[in-house]
Amino acid sequence: MKLLFDQNLSPRLAAVIAVEYPGSAHVRSFGMAAAEDSAVWAFAAAGGYAVASKDSDFEQRALVYGHPPKVVWLRVGNCATAAVADLLRLRLPDLLAFDADPAASILALA
Repeated sequence: MKLLFDQNLSPRLAAVIAVEYPGSAHVRSFGMAAAEDSAVWAFAAAGGYAVASKDSDFEQRALVYGHPPKVVWLRVGNCATAAVADLLRLRLPDLLAFDADPAASILALA
C-alpha cells in the first residue's frame, strides 16, 4: 500500500515508513503543497495512492465520492512525526486489510 501524505503531515513521513509502505510520498514531492483537496484527490486516484491526512475534508470527500482513492484519516491531533510513524507501523495489518477490501473507502486511525 502506498500512501500520499497530505500537507498537514510531515514530508519526512514517506522516508520514515518507506520499508513498511514502499512508494509512499508527500504532496510536497509533487509540487502540491498548497494544492486544493480536489487536485490531491485526483492525483492520488490516478497514481494508485491512498490519501493519508488529518483533515476531515478527505473523510467527507470519501463519503460522497467513494474510492479511489481510499482515505486513511489520522485522528491523532498535534503529535510528533515519530508518533504518526509508530501508529502506521503498528496498524500495518489493518491498513493492508483495508487496502484489500474492495468495499472500504475510509480507515480512521487514532
